[in-house]
Amino acid sequence: MGVAVVTGAGGSLGRAIALRLAQDGHRVAVTDVAEAALKETVEAVSDITGAVWSSVVDLRDDEALGAFFAGVRRELGPVTALVNNAAIYPTVPFLDMEVGDYDAVQEVNQRGYWLCAQLAGRQMIAAEGAEDRSIVNIASITMHGGWEHLAAYVTTKGAAVTMARALARELGPHGIRVNAVSPGAFKTAAEEIYDDPEAYSAMVVERQALKRRGTPAELAAVVSFLTGPDAAFVTGQTIEVNGGWVMA
Repeated sequence: MGVAVVTGAGGSLGRAIALRLAQDGHRVAVTDVAEAALKETVEAVSDITGAVWSSVVDLRDDEALGAFFAGVRRELGPVTALVNNAAIYPTVPFLDMEVGDYDAVQEVNQRGYWLCAQLAGRQMIAAEGAEDRSIVNIASITMHGGWEHLAAYVTTKGAAVTMARALARELGPHGIRVNAVSPGAFKTAAEEIYDDPEAYSAMVVERQALKRRGTPAELAAVVSFLTGPDAAFVTGQTIEVNGGWVMA
């Protein structure tokens, strides 16, 4: 395996993805804005592999992001797998949201994905001999039907899917695959935005075909598939991982 980068690795889903990719044999580079949470992820990954590198980076900081990817190449080697996972999701009614707050969501969730894909893609092309080179954008179930007070976030998650398709077409001739994974409502810290998390959890289970909550490890397993050799002929696709809430 090669070198995998996971953004937003301090959260539950990002951490699970980083752990799974380490178990798969990748050398792993992780980043997040939350230093304490990122440190916990690094410690967990270090129990699996000593080949881990991290840096606290805000995806809106172009210079810091460029330095991060340069550091990954220097410390671990050229990137062969990128998981665009970092996202922010302020809950504000559409008519009340300030343009500056909307811009911040776009800068992290969409522009950040774009820039990470550029920086990683250039390294992947330079590593043309590597067998598996892959980019995975993390989307969201919210893009299918909208979500109240999350309009800015929802638009970026739709962009994550369409960007994956466009990049799959453009990077395919280099042997680089690009896909998206659309998670359902996994039990993470994100649910703290709801006044009654237990009622929200019950609503999720009621709407799903499978009557239980999914685990971050189950999402990570799909990312593992897409970054591995078994997905060698899969590109430009979106895999829904939502327990049958949305069937597409």
